[in-house]
Amino acid sequence: MTDDELMGLAIDEARAAAAREPADVPIGAVVVGPDGAVLASAGNRREADEDPTAHAEILALRRAAQVTGRWNLTGCTLVVTLEPCTMCAGAIVLARTQRVVVGAMDPKAGAAGSLYDLVREPRLNHRVELTTGVRAQECGDLLREFFRARRARRP
Repeated sequence: MTDDELMGLAIDEARAAAAREPADVPIGAVVVGPDGAVLASAGNRREADEDPTAHAEILALRRAAQVTGRWNLTGCTLVVTLEPCTMCAGAIVLARTQRVVVGAMDPKAGAAGSLYDLVREPRLNHRVELTTGVRAQECGDLLREFFRARRARRP
């Protein structure tokens, strides 16, 4: 599958996260193995699980590790609708993920090229290949609409 097609799967996960009750911020992630097969996918579940670490990337990485039977995801690609935060970027590096494909960038909290660049930090023991801007407008629109609707519901 192409990066564009894989981002479509991540967008589906993001939409599902927002559609749940309680609704979560619409962020989705997909992990693809070295052979191109989808190993795992997830959407944010912080609200649903009452877990501050239940970001889409963390959940997808955990599921991929369970599928492969190992924590080391060398050769794998993570596709995510929003640039990873520092927690997720750290997990991506520690999992030895080969590549990350990002939809929308996050200049306020991103740690894969915007505010920070942990995934390519030369002082760390692993660096990740980074592709950005895949379906960025669509990914960003999902987030903007989610927060616009949330603000409209406030008294």
